[in-house]
Amino acid sequence: MRKPIIAGNWKLNKTIDASIELVTLLKRELSDVDEVDIVVCPVFTSLSAINDVILESNIDMGAQNLYWEDSGAFTGEVSAPLIKDAGCKYVIIGHSERRQFFGETNQTVNKKIKAALASGLLPIVCVGEVLEERETGKTFDVVKTQVTQSLAGFTPDELSKFIIAYEPVWAIGTGKTATPQQAQEVHKFIRGIIAEIGNDEIAAALRIQYGGSVKPDNIKELMSQEDIDGALVGGASLKPDSFIALVKGAL
Repeated sequence: MRKPIIAGNWKLNKTIDASIELVTLLKRELSDVDEVDIVVCPVFTSLSAINDVILESNIDMGAQNLYWEDSGAFTGEVSAPLIKDAGCKYVIIGHSERRQFFGETNQTVNKKIKAALASGLLPIVCVGEVLEERETGKTFDVVKTQVTQSLAGFTPDELSKFIIAYEPVWAIGTGKTATPQQAQEVHKFIRGIIAEIGNDEIAAALRIQYGGSVKPDNIKELMSQEDIDGALVGGASLKPDSFIALVKGAL
């Protein structure tokens, strides 16, 4: 039985004080939830402060990105060892906004995954198609290419540490959501790819999140699908009431 995982991607939002205020509320209101893995992913500047708040709680922390080198002359970058040192357990890699605005490719995603694993971080690897690709019937081709290239070269043991987030780009921040059936279809397809590049056992255990305008009023129906194991949540994770409802809706 795969344990659901709900991760809040705060994106470029919230000061340190606002981040502490939000996570303090979440810590109090979700303290009795142990059937769902709860993850918050604040901006880099808030990581250490958030870690102090969530110590010895049931909330884990992730970063929104990382660089594939551990150190060096890479102005403006943040590495896996630094993220780990700040208290992170997870890291989001290859989010569609990184691909769209910052030139992220399947090859750079692959390098970042290697860096994350080397530092003991659990990668949340994002894949998904844009609207034109969905409308022209290319969803499965696009997703297969992203998964196979991003995950190329990893051992079955390494693959077992992954979480994949399927995020149809056309549904992110637009208010549009893939129907539970559309999402399930792609999640099942991804699980099949993992079976091909790993094995059936790893594919059966791998958690696949859905991301794209997830809200309290659609979480239960999404989570009722056989191959949907959680959500990577954007806007709804910035409001305590909605994120709390999402976590409890995944029970």
